[in-house]
Amino acid sequence: MGPPAARPSAAAHDGQGPGAAASSPAGGQLFPHRLDWVDGSWVGPLLAPAEASALLGHLLTGVPWGDHSMRILGREVPMPRRIAWFGEHAIGYSGLVHPARPLPEALRALAERLEEATGQPYNGVLLNLYRDGDDAMGWHSDDDFDAGPHRGIASVSLGATRRFRVRARRGGGPSVGVDLEHGSLLWMPPGFQELHQHAVPRTRRAVGPRINLTYRWMAAPSG
Repeated sequence: MGPPAARPSAAAHDGQGPGAAASSPAGGQLFPHRLDWVDGSWVGPLLAPAEASALLGHLLTGVPWGDHSMRILGREVPMPRRIAWFGEHAIGYSGLVHPARPLPEALRALAERLEEATGQPYNGVLLNLYRDGDDAMGWHSDDDFDAGPHRGIASVSLGATRRFRVRARRGGGPSVGVDLEHGSLLWMPPGFQELHQHAVPRTRRAVGPRINLTYRWMAAPSG
């Protein structure tokens, strides 16, 4: 199992915050880079390159990926990515409902490592497969489910580096971006989804496949 390390594009490194003392599979400590979007948000390396690459290969071939569509202006449009869900509860969004499905061993083990790094438990993970630079994710917030007392989201990136952009939900203003690299962990703490939207835009660069795993806690089914 495994992905390569992560480096934010512009973030102060102070070694503080959630996960600062958690051990990293790459060896040593996570030493997250603090981000200024929300107090407590950070990005840092989680998985060593060989481990990240092994996990990427396992998920590319071993996950039952689904192709879905969404309705825009009265017509069905293919979603520009492939999707899979594993979790204790069913989850619904954008007219889709993914049934509950037990986490396989590899994803359950990763959830335990994320709990150590962030201090929060996880019982579900949404996987998005971006096959190339044409696959993308539009502006949204992950706030359409009941998270109970555990409202943070841990986002693990495997494969090609892609730019993750964030903007305020209200008041306008420019978006800011961070490059999420192979094996990186982005921690979005409680309050992040209520204040911000995020997206993964298309890129004209030639890039290979990327899998993003967003771990969360669900207190009840949604959708």
